[in-house]
Amino acid sequence: MSATPAPHDELRARLRQQAQGAMSLNVAYIGVVNGLFESLHGLGAAAAPRLAAAARMDPGYVLRWCDAAYAFGYLDEQDGEFRLAAAGQAMCPSQPGTLMSIAVRSVLSAHMAERAAALMRSGERPGEQVLAERETVLPWFGPMLEADFGSMFENTICPAIEAFGEVDSRGGLAVDLGCGNGWYLRALARRCTGLRGLGIDGFAQNIEQARRLAEDEGLGARLRFVQGDIHELQLPEPADLIAMNRALHHVWERDPDALFRWLRANLKPGGYAMVWEPAWPGERAALREPGYQRMAFQNLTEHVQGNHLLRPQEIVQAFESVGMPAQVHSFAQGAEVVIVARA
Repeated sequence: MSATPAPHDELRARLRQQAQGAMSLNVAYIGVVNGLFESLHGLGAAAAPRLAAAARMDPGYVLRWCDAAYAFGYLDEQDGEFRLAAAGQAMCPSQPGTLMSIAVRSVLSAHMAERAAALMRSGERPGEQVLAERETVLPWFGPMLEADFGSMFENTICPAIEAFGEVDSRGGLAVDLGCGNGWYLRALARRCTGLRGLGIDGFAQNIEQARRLAEDEGLGARLRFVQGDIHELQLPEPADLIAMNRALHHVWERDPDALFRWLRANLKPGGYAMVWEPAWPGERAALREPGYQRMAFQNLTEHVQGNHLLRPQEIVQAFESVGMPAQVHSFAQGAEVVIVARA
């Protein structure tokens, strides 16, 4: 007779497998943020010392990383030289369809979980500064969002919302509040060749990255990026479009009434406000669905930053309170919404 499995054996095996996966993503993260995948992609094949020289990294660390990346299947090795396996190729940030955002999000999630654990007794909510507490994370926050959502915006959301074409046809000004590395405005400018863009973000590092990427894509003449606080912001001219992409929940708890009055006051007559947000579900039971589990964890980490995710109807009501009727566009099986309101 076969022995009866000990209690929790199946759960133990599953959790160990998940822990192994997290360890693998930690190894991938090190390779992403230090340019090791990209350098090896350029070299084709190299021993660890040559890879270290190409990436301008310490040879000892690179050797140990190569062993770990080989162990988890990111690298193959022959005659002392390493080359990218399929998994390593997928982690190259420059490659179409890159999966590097999964590794970045994994390390960011671990950092935010540790902060939530430490702050739970006191109730302190230190704000968005926690994103800058790990020096390697903040520069990759914008690229992470771009890898996760850029294609969805450019290929699905943008064609589905007619207002973009209208703003483009009149060469209007599109403002992105909380622009990060400028991925949204760059994608919009690629599709809409007539509009101008202004991106605003609170982190200087994001603004520097956005300017460089826009110049690299030949969009610097139409896109401008400045550092600023949304609560103290003055636009150079009324906007045809003001967008907040996964950013409204970052400022909601401070004074939403004042924010929506500001949006209304800074739009041209007939201008549009567009808010893209994760759609917090109306029923808790939905959080056990695979598409919402990550959202539930995000909402915990948003609490650390002084934020919480929003139900779409809350946003619609806020627009209506300032006389702007709003329409909800749902994407990703309802997990993402773009709410469009007109002045």
